[in-house]
Amino acid sequence: MGQEKLYIEKELSWLSFNERVLQEAADKSNPLIERMRFLGIYSNNLDEFYKVRFAELKRRIIISEEQGSNSHSRHLLGKIQSRVLKADQEFDGLYNELLLEMARNQIFLINERQLSVNQQNWLRHYFKQYLRQHITPILINPDTDLVQFLKDDYTYLAVEIIRGDTIRYALLEIPSDKVPRFVNLPPEAPRRRKPMILLDNILRYCLDDIFKGFFDYDALNAYSMKMTRDAEYDLVHEMEASLMELMSSSLKQRLTAEPVRFVYQRDMPNALVEVLREKLTISRYDSIVPGGRYHNFKDFINFPNVGKANLVNKPLPRLRHIWFDKAQFRNGFDAIRERDVLLYYPYHTFEHVLELLRQASFDPSVLAIKINIYRVAKDSRIIDSMIHAAHNGKKVTVVVELQARFDEEANIHWAKRLTEAGVHVIFSAPGLKIHAKLFLISRKENGEVVRYAHIGTGNFNEKTARLYTDYSLLTADARITNEVRRVFNFIENPYRPVTFDYLMVSPQNSRRLLYEMVDREIANAQQGLPSGITLKLNNLVDKGLVDRLYAASSSGVPVNLLVRACVR
Repeated sequence: MGQEKLYIEKELSWLSFNERVLQEAADKSNPLIERMRFLGIYSNNLDEFYKVRFAELKRRIIISEEQGSNSHSRHLLGKIQSRVLKADQEFDGLYNELLLEMARNQIFLINERQLSVNQQNWLRHYFKQYLRQHITPILINPDTDLVQFLKDDYTYLAVEIIRGDTIRYALLEIPSDKVPRFVNLPPEAPRRRKPMILLDNILRYCLDDIFKGFFDYDALNAYSMKMTRDAEYDLVHEMEASLMELMSSSLKQRLTAEPVRFVYQRDMPNALVEVLREKLTISRYDSIVPGGRYHNFKDFINFPNVGKANLVNKPLPRLRHIWFDKAQFRNGFDAIRERDVLLYYPYHTFEHVLELLRQASFDPSVLAIKINIYRVAKDSRIIDSMIHAAHNGKKVTVVVELQARFDEEANIHWAKRLTEAGVHVIFSAPGLKIHAKLFLISRKENGEVVRYAHIGTGNFNEKTARLYTDYSLLTADARITNEVRRVFNFIENPYRPVTFDYLMVSPQNSRRLLYEMVDREIANAQQGLPSGITLKLNNLVDKGLVDRLYAASSSGVPVNLLVRACVR
């Protein structure tokens, strides 16, 4: 097999992942509203793809052309555009199909031309009471710098203000961060019908209320558009600046970063398209996508629960682990000291972890807590427990992963709040990201220090623990807890040599141990012994491991890969 056949371009592999999300929206065995929400997940994923992967590809193309070299990336760009356009067509078809199915279930997502007189009057009142204060038109003049003005991934209405043969242009931001994107309308006969309207269409209906009295016009026409920016930033190092200050400064780059995608309503007049392209400095490297009437479908992730109960998934029961409910245990430490506990989310409740940290925050026997956070919940009980622990005299160390993409601002906020509470906050070294979910609790028991550790996947996030498949191992096994302690020491001092006998830790020993395990299965297969490899991963893009797995498969080892997103 040729080398080019062995590997899949990671960008194309990622698009395949998102196409699988679209398949969930098409799957009629899923409840109707859940299918609509999958459209939102697809849209949100695609936004992130353009911010990160497409933007990186664009930079590679520009660099290669400046150097005068032939760029494979240019060819890849064409493949991406083709795949995305095809998927977008499927998306539009699915959306229209779901609208019809919703109508059969008495749920009507109507537009501004379908309003009854009663609904028209109600909407004008709604606009004046809730919306008008958030609407300020951006007039497009020769000196207007839209790259500076427009927000990343916000939907705007591009408005034609027509007076005779003269056309002026303006933009209206759709304030879906301040007002719900979906607005329930007063029901009409028959009463069982549930009409809703999108915020976009409220603005379309109320254009006169926005512009009347300020402009003379014969007609107003509105067309939707949005722009996606490059989400990368450069950490420009300064001698006196802390990492948190550098991150805060660098995040501001995103507000005015170069556009990488321009999406506009398909029937937008060419003259207006060209004005926006020029004002947004859209280049031949960027993605220009004619689309439907609505953008920012990511809001559909939160499509409201309306209609019958069978239109959404039944909530999973949050199962308690029976070991924690044994009568002989006074607290979580007693239970874990007796034996290890493995939790499997989203089936087990995350409450066991939250409760253990809550107990640790005030337990007089607890001396110290160390934990790393990556993406925590908006109202994180874990953060609250760490603050309470510090107030109660515990020695608390929190490792904050500042460079968690799209969560940087939230993590800067948590770092400041923890520091103000007296928590010792440290940041991972540049180039080192911490993806494990770790904490270590040191407790004085019978004159000795006993340590309790948590090792898990995912994030310390009570919200996402209800959605994603992850594991938590809680243990008091000294062989494990001592090595978790070494991990935290390594995070604080990454340049000191460290070894591990029981834990697989990147970048120390993970590759070597994975290779050894694959090689063992190859040897078993060659000797006629039972063999097999099953890997469950978010992504598989490491070329070395991919080569090893190819070698295993060629040697007769059954290889099963469960990969959520990207695979080479």
